[in-house]
Amino acid sequence: MRRLALAALLALGLVQPALAGTVAYRMDAANSTVAFETDFGADKITGAFPLAKADLRLDFANVRNCTVDVALDVTGATASFPFAAQALKGPKVLAAKQYPRMTFTSTSVRGAGDAAEVTGNLTIRGVTRPVTLKAQLFRPRGSAPDALDHLTVKLTGRVNRSDFGATSWSDMVGDEVRILITARIDAQG
Repeated sequence: MRRLALAALLALGLVQPALAGTVAYRMDAANSTVAFETDFGADKITGAFPLAKADLRLDFANVRNCTVDVALDVTGATASFPFAAQALKGPKVLAAKQYPRMTFTSTSVRGAGDAAEVTGNLTIRGVTRPVTLKAQLFRPRGSAPDALDHLTVKLTGRVNRSDFGATSWSDMVGDEVRILITARIDAQG
């Protein structure tokens, strides 16, 4: 991810300046979550989407070379209670039968203090809008300072569902959807 908070990572000893080149990473779908939450009156609706595909390429020496391309399976979406899951996938919200995939493709990444900002195109219901996510990178505890084979990326952001035409039940469900992603990634040999 572009700059991927490179200065902070160098200061923490997570990346050695000698590391160069783009490395492909595989997302560990079984240990990763693409979750969301939105307001439901005084409560919250939470849920998740299964990963359909992920193409992640990181270059810690030249962050401009970093790219993220992810697709989620809308038909497999879950929610904190059955009615919410059914409504979420239904024709009035995500229209999963007509639009079975939700995609995100990065267009730029830049450092932002001790994190990074990943900007890209998010497509939901056939509507594409730019979205910026805050990204933080973590190594496993006890790993060597130059160990970058197994990482955790946490991404957070917000979108308005109405921007994508998902406007049903607006009298009960909030417009803002908070995105909470924990991606466990492994360098591909």
